[in-house]
Amino acid sequence: MEISQIRNRWVEILDLLERENHVAWLAFFDARLAEIDGNILTLDFSDSRKFASAHEYSQVRTEHVKALEKAITEILGTELRVVEK
Repeated sequence: MEISQIRNRWVEILDLLERENHVAWLAFFDARLAEIDGNILTLDFSDSRKFASAHEYSQVRTEHVKALEKAITEILGTELRVVEK
């Protein structure tokens, strides 16, 4: 799988995530897709961190990463592990 394939369907993934788990969507909606290596998708939140602690959702992302991974599997038909840069 190429990063471009994921980017092309990222909005669909986020839409599904929002329908199924709004808190998880809030935690991941501003992620940038950094890279894919095998079955590991790396997300970059450096842009969102510019907004200071009021916008820092790293703890919530840890709690809800499985929901994102599930949405990715449902949309793309492949299992990816999501990690943060």
